[in-house]
Amino acid sequence: MEVQEGHGLAAIIRRHGRRPDALLPILHEIQETHGHIPADLVAPLAVALGLSRAEVHGVVSYYSHFRQAPPGRHVVRVCCAEACQAVGAEALAEHAQRRSGDLTIEPVYCLGLCAVGPAVQVDETHLHARMTPEKLDALLARLERAS
Repeated sequence: MEVQEGHGLAAIIRRHGRRPDALLPILHEIQETHGHIPADLVAPLAVALGLSRAEVHGVVSYYSHFRQAPPGRHVVRVCCAEACQAVGAEALAEHAQRRSGDLTIEPVYCLGLCAVGPAVQVDETHLHARMTPEKLDALLARLERAS
């Protein structure tokens, strides 16, 4: 079956090959391109790789890295690993979830700032240590003003 060019899927598959073991690299590239895994790409991807739709959907839904909906204007990752949990990361994550605005809040499991947690990453580039709910509110207010 020929994959349609919609969403650039055919080109992505050509780059990685029509092999089941190419699924993860293809999903990563789809997400890099679209910001998420569009639902309408699951079936054609499954056919192209000789997998069932359930297998592809299972991988997408299993890994928390893959988004099934477009992200907000800013993606805020809150470290929820043990070291950050020990210094309040769970409460910080709950606080972040209550924030309104065009944000996507995602848990991650280690940002490499274990000695200075809880740690937060904004938009895959900016790391922040010793984060508190008040510091997070100020950070998010700055992001909203800059947008």
